Amino acid sequence: MDPVSEKLHIDDLILRALREDIPGEDISTNAVMPCRRPGQADLICKGEGVIAGLSVFARVFRLLDPETEADFTCRDGDRVGKGQRLGTVRGDIRILLSGERTALNFLQRMSGIATCTAAAVSILQGSCTRLLDTRKTTPGLRLLEKYAVRMGGGHNHRFNLSDGILLKDNHIAAAGGVAEAIRLAREYAPHVHRIEIEVESLPMLKEALEAGADIIMLDNMSPDEIRQAVAVTAGRAELECSGNITVESLASLAAVGVDYISSGALTHSAHILDLSLKNLRPL
Repeated sequence: MDPVSEKLHIDDLILRALREDIPGEDISTNAVMPCRRPGQADLICKGEGVIAGLSVFARVFRLLDPETEADFTCRDGDRVGKGQRLGTVRGDIRILLSGERTALNFLQRMSGIATCTAAAVSILQGSCTRLLDTRKTTPGLRLLEKYAVRMGGGHNHRFNLSDGILLKDNHIAAAGGVAEAIRLAREYAPHVHRIEIEVESLPMLKEALEAGADIIMLDNMSPDEIRQAVAVTAGRAELECSGNITVESLASLAAVGVDYISSGALTHSAHILDLSLKNLRPL
């Protein structure tokens, strides 16, 4: 993960999580380990999936004690298996005990997203369709969750509301129509910004094409409507499918020829990848 982003954003996320878990002291650890003692523990995978967030995992311990070291036998984006030892963390045993849950929470969540994404991307292999995430992320964790999507082979949609123009149904209603929303956005936005607009019907699609939209999101359209939309568009704009995307529908959507498929489920519904810190031993 980019070191500048880590310093500016990730450290703050981790420190907030640590303060949540250790508001005063770690009573359990301090009771059994009152003094500093070096030790190490192994990071063990308890499932099958794609790992993501190793640098965040290690950073949790280093923020508690800069002398903590973590060595990994894999890299973000690697596929890992049940029972596999992914690395070792060495340092003050008190730090390993106090940071364990926070470090694992980040790593399990990010790896779960990467695993979910990789499964979806595998269905799209051989097509020209790209899988995108959305802004349906855990509040405060978007940077980490979108990174995890990339580690699973997916691509990022806009990161935030300042990152790109996407005119949805309520924007269209506020502007007074598809064409007017596009016109206003074109006048307001810097010339380097592309205009994306969400449509829910073929008449809305035709209006968006006539108004010069760069990307058109086909929201909750039927397979037949999507096929018609591709034919009507004929390459005049890029097409993105969104809304109730399922594993079963991915292959058929890609076969139709849409440019993008966006799915909030990659981040809001991914199951964690089960991981644990085991075999703690003094050195």
